[in-house]
Amino acid sequence: MAQDPVVAGIYLTPCAAGVPVSVSAALAVPGRGLEGDRYFAGCGTWSYERRLWSELTLVESEALEAAGLHISPGEARRNVVTAGVSLGALIGRRFRIGEVEALGERSCDPCKHLDRLTGQAAKAALAGRGGLRAQILSRGMMVVGDPVVVGCGS
Repeated sequence: MAQDPVVAGIYLTPCAAGVPVSVSAALAVPGRGLEGDRYFAGCGTWSYERRLWSELTLVESEALEAAGLHISPGEARRNVVTAGVSLGALIGRRFRIGEVEALGERSCDPCKHLDRLTGQAAKAALAGRGGLRAQILSRGMMVVGDPVVVGCGS
């Protein structure tokens, strides 16, 4: 039986190339990202180039497991780790996590930066399954265990 879509983890990285920190909840702010994250503060690796990053990044726990890498979910450097949802299907669609409504923008394949940080071939291992970049549409809290509800909003 398929698992209901859920948030399996939330990760914030306070500074560029810093160590991701697992949190139980995070405040999402439209136009900024998750409070406490490097991009919210404007100090992420790609902060200078808005088109390269998004307010929210997600990755499937199933993709991380299938990749065969020796990294923790946080080391994937995505804000939200999901379980039971195909993130590729959310491109161009609205979805909700807790109080937060978001819009799937585009895929989020890793770059060589992840290879350098992990010392593994993460870019190749996660090609086509690196996650989703999303725009935050409403301010609110998201909590580990929240359902991922697809097709909400107008």
